[in-house]
Amino acid sequence: MNRYLLVVWIVLLFSCKRNGNVSVSITLPERDTIENTKKDTLLVQEQEKPLKTFAGLADTTFVRLADFSHDFEYDLRYASKNNFLKAKVYDCPECYVRAKTAKALIKVNAAFMEKGYKIKFFDCYRPNFVQFKMWKIVPNPQYVADPVKGSIHNKGGAVDITLVDLEGKELDMGTDFDFFGKRAYHDNMDLPENILQNRKLLKETMEEYGFWSIRTEWWHYNLAGGSKDKIANFKWDCDEDSE
Repeated sequence: MNRYLLVVWIVLLFSCKRNGNVSVSITLPERDTIENTKKDTLLVQEQEKPLKTFAGLADTTFVRLADFSHDFEYDLRYASKNNFLKAKVYDCPECYVRAKTAKALIKVNAAFMEKGYKIKFFDCYRPNFVQFKMWKIVPNPQYVADPVKGSIHNKGGAVDITLVDLEGKELDMGTDFDFFGKRAYHDNMDLPENILQNRKLLKETMEEYGFWSIRTEWWHYNLAGGSKDKIANFKWDCDEDSE
């Protein structure tokens, strides 16, 4: 129960006892309503925070993307069980990347917004210890990069994304994130025209700003040169409100 509501209930209860037998009925909000209100409040607070700048930061520094732009959307799947692993492998949902990756993402997102869209993230930087977790669940290089060799996600240079309109509605890309099959391939032209155009918009714009794709996953993009960075095991902090 919300602490404030509990205090109100106790005050009313003792007040009623002092004034005689008075029946008091209090309707408490549903837990889902409280949680949704809490999330909305946190979102407003996040958007009101002053943005940080890249001044003085080395390009290889890990940064929290939301600290540098309020213009992205997030659905960080590995912080939930809504993913192909069916397991939560992040302690809390955060999107960290190297500073140079963040700069490129902010630029490309500005270009998308001029066209009425913006980027939504499914995954960003992935600590190498999480890669080991994923490998333990699905030890198959077709689906999970070998953690010994590492992935560009582990280097802070890869992101898994889609596009949404400015109201937050996802564009139809033909499959969900982490769908492993030919329907997710970039070279699969046997798809409705609107899906092909959506993928083309995403791919061509990302490439224009220094990212490259992989053939089998329409959602995955790597920053050019990102593979040259070292595998990292940086772990971000989680506060109570983000878990």
